[in-house]
Amino acid sequence: MDVTNIRKDFPILDRKVNGKPLIYLDNAATSQKPKAVVDALVEYYTRYNANVHRGIHTLSEEATARYEEARGKIARFIGAPKSTVIFTRNATEAINLVSHSWGMKHVAAGDEILLTEMEHHSNLVPWQLLAQAKGCSLKFIPVTGDGQLAIEELPRLLEGRTKLVALTLMSNVLGTINPVKQVIQAAHAKGIPVLIDGAQGVPHLPVNALEMNCDFLAFSSHKMLGPTGVGVLYAKEAILEEMDPFLGGGDMIRDVWLDHSIWNDLPWKFEAGTPNIADVIGLGAAVDYLEKVGMPDIRSHEEALTRYALRRLREIDGLVLYGPMDPVQRGAAISFNINGLHPHDLGQLLNEEGIAIRAGHHCCKPLMRKLGLTATARASFYLYNTEAEADALVRALSKAKEVFSVVSHR
Repeated sequence: MDVTNIRKDFPILDRKVNGKPLIYLDNAATSQKPKAVVDALVEYYTRYNANVHRGIHTLSEEATARYEEARGKIARFIGAPKSTVIFTRNATEAINLVSHSWGMKHVAAGDEILLTEMEHHSNLVPWQLLAQAKGCSLKFIPVTGDGQLAIEELPRLLEGRTKLVALTLMSNVLGTINPVKQVIQAAHAKGIPVLIDGAQGVPHLPVNALEMNCDFLAFSSHKMLGPTGVGVLYAKEAILEEMDPFLGGGDMIRDVWLDHSIWNDLPWKFEAGTPNIADVIGLGAAVDYLEKVGMPDIRSHEEALTRYALRRLREIDGLVLYGPMDPVQRGAAISFNINGLHPHDLGQLLNEEGIAIRAGHHCCKPLMRKLGLTATARASFYLYNTEAEADALVRALSKAKEVFSVVSHR
């Protein structure tokens, strides 16, 4: 991968922050956008801005064609039929859609939903709401001391009245890449469907939904070089056919009477109202970009960069790393703490050096409690990051230690 040329495609990387070149290491929260994505948004608004699906004039037909073309690109990207790709606002809404439209119909009092202790709030709170509404209970695959799932507990946890398994493909805190195929095989052996939260995994790993054989897959545009405000839900066609709509209104209907309606065909049955047309088209451009670079090459680059960053970070006295230490078992999100320094203070000092990281509980409060923490600092890398930026991170962290040492001795 020619990272030098890739970086030229991202205008924001030319920016300076506090007089220093921007080093953007907050990719697990949101990624930067290549010029091709920005251009796609500008082209929509300046060339063919119109509503989709119902218009018979040129602009509407062009907008519809590009919108549905983007759906096809995303379907190809995850190896799924086009009719099974549903557009939502984000991965969170995609999971809520499943919780509401599938869960309310199939989960009853006394049933169980199996999650993991490392789930983002987006793949926890919707199931808590379902449990409250239906009287079911939640169970959790434990997280081990090295940041992996205690997968040996799975057979026991699948006993009883488990109706669904929902887990993240990649932890946004620990970086752990979970053995989702193993989980899916074990659950399917008992007739239990599986939802995969792919918000962290899909942008960084080659993912094929049919090969994985998951029943649901949720992910977001903004973490994979696309615009904000767009998410994707994939589900097996037979499951989508028997699910009721999540939202009612225009475009998700085939026919309407005063007292009842007939739902539209897939995938439009789940897309009520005017969609986020421009940003869906922008996501299509992002997928084009990722495919041009190559997801296997992106994964190889991040694996090598993670290995390098972990080695350099371990050189800092008092720095504690979380998650697996083998880059093969993890993604490029690295959480850490430095003894005596609060993560928020670290984040502020790094910002003075032009380095953007994330500090906090990362929407994983139960996992933080499991680790005995209130927060961590997190540096997360992507295809446009370099070893030189990892070196700059290490220098800035060492400088932060010196600053706090001086302050604490005054």
